[in-house]
Amino acid sequence: MGKVYVVGAGPGDLELLTLKGKRCVEQADCIVYDRLVNPQILSLAQPECELIYLGKGNTEGGVIQDEINRTIVEKALEGKIVTRLKGGDPFVFGRGGEEILALNEAGIGFEVVPGITSSISVPSYSGIPVTHRNIARSFHVFTGHTSKEGTWHNFDAIAKLEGTLVFLMGIKNLDLISGDLIKYGKSPTTPVAIIEKGSTSKQRVIEGTLETIVKTAKEQKVVPPAIIIIGEVVNLRSEFNWFEKLPLFGKNIVTTRDYKKSVKFAHEIEKLGGKATVAPLINIESLDKKIDLDGVKAILFNSQNGVKTFFEGLDDLRVLGDIKIGVVGIKTHEEIIKYKIKPDFMPEKYLGEKLAEESVDFTKDGDKILFITSDISPTRTDEWSEKLNRNFVKTRIFKTKKVINKNIEDEVKEADMITFLSSSAVDAYIESLEGKKHNEKIKVASIGTITSDRIKEHGLDVAVQAKVSTAEGLLESIVEYYKG
Repeated sequence: MGKVYVVGAGPGDLELLTLKGKRCVEQADCIVYDRLVNPQILSLAQPECELIYLGKGNTEGGVIQDEINRTIVEKALEGKIVTRLKGGDPFVFGRGGEEILALNEAGIGFEVVPGITSSISVPSYSGIPVTHRNIARSFHVFTGHTSKEGTWHNFDAIAKLEGTLVFLMGIKNLDLISGDLIKYGKSPTTPVAIIEKGSTSKQRVIEGTLETIVKTAKEQKVVPPAIIIIGEVVNLRSEFNWFEKLPLFGKNIVTTRDYKKSVKFAHEIEKLGGKATVAPLINIESLDKKIDLDGVKAILFNSQNGVKTFFEGLDDLRVLGDIKIGVVGIKTHEEIIKYKIKPDFMPEKYLGEKLAEESVDFTKDGDKILFITSDISPTRTDEWSEKLNRNFVKTRIFKTKKVINKNIEDEVKEADMITFLSSSAVDAYIESLEGKKHNEKIKVASIGTITSDRIKEHGLDVAVQAKVSTAEGLLESIVEYYKG
């Protein structure tokens, strides 16, 4: 028999997932998740993990909850480690208790991993503290739904509370909430904020008072998920607002690298307030090639992938002896340092040709020099051999496979920018469009000159080109672009 971890995933920001929650995601054989879970959290799961989406547009009705209960029980009975991933906290109107009762009835072991509840974190991301000295000494959290029997809160008592009032899932009943509070004595001018899609790049805050908020919400077309916060603390938002000032807030940026690197790049985008759409257009695969080091005097690396593949296939570092090592690019340098190898040289310009030229200072005429690269890298080893009087040998040890995604047009339709960190990804994107034109509203960002040239060959404009040809350099250039 397996076990179930009932995990709170927090309000939306990936980094608000707890460390224990992260471990439960990483170790799970099966994850059952709802619509409020950030997709980037799912990227932490094992490749073979079964992902089951059981989301609901609202939290009323028992039909889908019965299905959730049944699913987690069935998967645990299959002997799997199941992580039930829920937005916010499982026990703050999350119906986690109902799931635990189902597990108890089936005799299945479980653990509960608390999550950061939206009732305090979403206001915080909006610049609204739920308590503040001399303004609010308490806060009170309510569900915005009626029960199955149609019973409603005691607003006669609620209206008399002096602290901050927080209603979760209350948009549908906004008129009832504001109306009953006024009816039972709350001032009509009491400040109100509605926070839509809180702690995400699409966060939106609508402000008003008890007497104006219903009209304002209709005009602004507010939709769930959203929370309602009522009280004088709302007035502090103008001073405390921080999240919406992050440089990429509100921007949807597509990452097209191989899956692992796309996910890593996506995390960096979201740290800066943006939304990342992971759409891998290439895949890196080892060619499992045996490398002959006999007579080799130098080895040149032009990518992280080359370094990683080379050293993973090496049984004993000592075979390198006094072979000189050259790398191009700071990320390639960082990767090789992981293997306790200090490169002998690294050119300032991120070009394979410059790497070949610098190798001359560390070798002699006629020396054999391996250039570690991919199956499609445009290295001109024959030309360099003749020009530099060395024997450059192109050594292809990994392949870059294009991933053709026929759904790419739909996946990027809401994007503000698409990023390309290789020419291969550009080609895969164009092929994935299947003859359709690129949406010109989506700006294009490139890691460097070679990739930019390929983008232009396909008739697209380059809005951003990295000043430093690394993922970090590209992100810095994107931030500068949006800052204007």
